[in-house]
Amino acid sequence: MKKLKSIIFGLIAGANIVTILVMLLLGFADHVSPADHPTLSTLGLLFPFAALANLAFLFFWLIVKWRWVLIPFVGFLVAYAPMRVYMPMNLPSSPPDDAIKVISFNSAGFVYNINCDNPFEQLTDYLRQSKADILCIQEDNNGKQKMTDFYNSLYPYNDTVKVNTSKSSPNNLGIHTRFPILRKEVIDYYSPSNGSVAWYLKVGNDTLIVINNHLESSHLNQSDRSQYEQIVAGGMKGDTARTESRRLLGKLAEAAVKRAPAADSVHQYIERHAHYPILVCGDFNDHPLSYTRRTIAKGLTDCFVSTGNGLGISFNHYDMYFRIDHMMCSENITPYHCFVDSKIVASDHYPVICWLKIDRNH
Repeated sequence: MKKLKSIIFGLIAGANIVTILVMLLLGFADHVSPADHPTLSTLGLLFPFAALANLAFLFFWLIVKWRWVLIPFVGFLVAYAPMRVYMPMNLPSSPPDDAIKVISFNSAGFVYNINCDNPFEQLTDYLRQSKADILCIQEDNNGKQKMTDFYNSLYPYNDTVKVNTSKSSPNNLGIHTRFPILRKEVIDYYSPSNGSVAWYLKVGNDTLIVINNHLESSHLNQSDRSQYEQIVAGGMKGDTARTESRRLLGKLAEAAVKRAPAADSVHQYIERHAHYPILVCGDFNDHPLSYTRRTIAKGLTDCFVSTGNGLGISFNHYDMYFRIDHMMCSENITPYHCFVDSKIVASDHYPVICWLKIDRNH
């Protein structure tokens, strides 16, 4: 009996080690270029499931054979880097009085109405009360008279750029700020529906580059989302669930391939202008352990990872609860208290908010 018990514990320990290896594979999948291995690069989406499985092993060993808790504990240690990116934990950081408040928000054109009857009124009231110094909007609806009037009532400097060619569903990137806009550049990469724009702002004696991004969507249709919801809820079994999972993963991989050149172009733009203070934000349409986020974040400080807490879920619909909206800054900027505000539900995204202070002695 004792020998059988040892064999069983050995098998469970082996399963725990395999789980840790899978967790590491998924956690570092963001280092794989989608151009080379599309599906493998997308597997970071599954990282939380492996982490939860390792956590289950930790509780199991605590109850059954507490000395073996070292196995999952070491697993979390070696996976510290992806764990911190996916779910950071930081001490509170109060911003100084002269810090700049920034909001990045996909507003869904101020017309998204699944969660509320009056999205325009809710969103404009929210933004008015937020008193942000810099407001970066994806899917901005500026151009309509009521939006123009609203922005002009809040900020002396407003600009919006159309980044797609569709007349029926325009996709605009906007910046609204109390700082003078010196000039702007559209970052050069191919995307039929999305884009990135760099605005140069005069902030005191500094020129701050603000890069607002809205990268390629995964283009999941209503049927895809319905299938995903069934899989998550356990309403799809056996071969059907496996087939649908592979199909959905394939679509996500295709979208990752499209985003990769955009991420590369944004990173190259940042490198060419590294002598400026730089803020990068927007709807990346990609999760924390993605090639997209990692590439754009190279050489920058991820504001949420360095000062935020928890999962920071920013997309809130179709059971796809991920942090796909991000904010980053150059090393000569100190971020404070970055968080995702889940109180406003008039869009399918939550806004990302952070305070920034430019280090003029850097």
